[in-house]
Amino acid sequence: MSLKELKGQGHWPTLLAAFLYFDFSFMVWTMMGPLATEIAESLKATQNFIMSADQSATLVAVPVLAGAILRVVLGFFVDKVGAKKTALTSQFIVVVGLFYAYYKGATITYDELLAVAFILGFAGGSFAVALPQAGQWYPPKLQGVVLGLAGAGNIGVVIDFIFAPKIAEIWGWQSVFLVGAVLSLFIFVVYIFMAKDAPADVYKSNPKKLKDYGKLLKDKDTWWFNLFYSISFGGFVGFAVYMKVFLMGTYKPEMAAFGLDILTEPNVMVTAGYFGALCIFAGAVLRPVGGAIADKLGGIKSLYFFYGVVCLLSIISATFTLPFGIAIVVLFLIMANLGMANGAVFQLVPQRFGKDIGIMTGIIGCAGGLGGTAIIKTFGWSKGVFDGYAAGFIIFAIVVFIAILGISLVKTRWRTTWGVQAGGRI
Repeated sequence: MSLKELKGQGHWPTLLAAFLYFDFSFMVWTMMGPLATEIAESLKATQNFIMSADQSATLVAVPVLAGAILRVVLGFFVDKVGAKKTALTSQFIVVVGLFYAYYKGATITYDELLAVAFILGFAGGSFAVALPQAGQWYPPKLQGVVLGLAGAGNIGVVIDFIFAPKIAEIWGWQSVFLVGAVLSLFIFVVYIFMAKDAPADVYKSNPKKLKDYGKLLKDKDTWWFNLFYSISFGGFVGFAVYMKVFLMGTYKPEMAAFGLDILTEPNVMVTAGYFGALCIFAGAVLRPVGGAIADKLGGIKSLYFFYGVVCLLSIISATFTLPFGIAIVVLFLIMANLGMANGAVFQLVPQRFGKDIGIMTGIIGCAGGLGGTAIIKTFGWSKGVFDGYAAGFIIFAIVVFIAILGISLVKTRWRTTWGVQAGGRI
């Protein structure tokens, strides 16, 4: 597949708008992760409210969980009223929630923060809107790279980890919500003028009823894709959101020694954001690479490799106490392969469920968000019970290995049934 071939088809303004929408929505969705420690310190100082470890984990997990559920809801409305209207309505809700959080500032209560965290879930639901809108414009043979490019918007979490801790350090954590609100409002305007729903001669909408969800949930392939994406995207977003907490709880002295914040006195929370961004960057930017590899080699073969690397590195992380530098390399590679696995999964999904891509993106995206929530809670449990993360890595490695076994069970059936007429490599 050449860049010229991609340019000659579809609608590039919509593809660009979908990328920007998902990029900044993903940034907003994961905002609580890099700000959790700053918010906890602020509530303690201004309201004498001491946030427990469980409350902190809940605050971080709520947007991920809400985003998982809302992906199904928004996926339904994509098929019902169109991707563009769905995107604009969801984005408006997010803008209101962000401005509210900024307005309340240091006086905001923990319960109000949980409500804002739920609203951020609408940003997480953008996945079920941006990918179908972009994919509707392109043929099956280009779905891997197109949905990879649109999905590469998950680089927004990298922006979070680079800038959010620094903005919070200088102007206060509430200023991060103001920046997010302004950027979200900008994307709202961009989407109005750039994004277009595909015309009927390119993509014929097939609105679904609630019973259609039940029908698709009875299809065993739906559950296989749910499993695969709960690991690839769930692993990515779970590690991404929890990355700063993990680094602060494991390598705080090592990060303090780096003093990467060259503008002011070394701030370990800012430094943790930098290292977290480095690891997350790999998974974010390599998603379209994973889609392109799957277009060339087939999604099944690609997933074998990506999952195999993740499983092996997770076992290494659980078995050995890794020096800080090596741990960062291992996390970097885990995130890179999870990101590429995201692209590979969604090279397969449109070929299997092309007529139901909107609703299936919502269902599978929900599974990804639930997987991310499970990972956050698993690693939090591991730290609380064993004062370390080895158990969390072991559990994750076991689940990845189960997915590898699952690929072995379905590959022959997929290649000899729907894969024959899919239009792309399986």
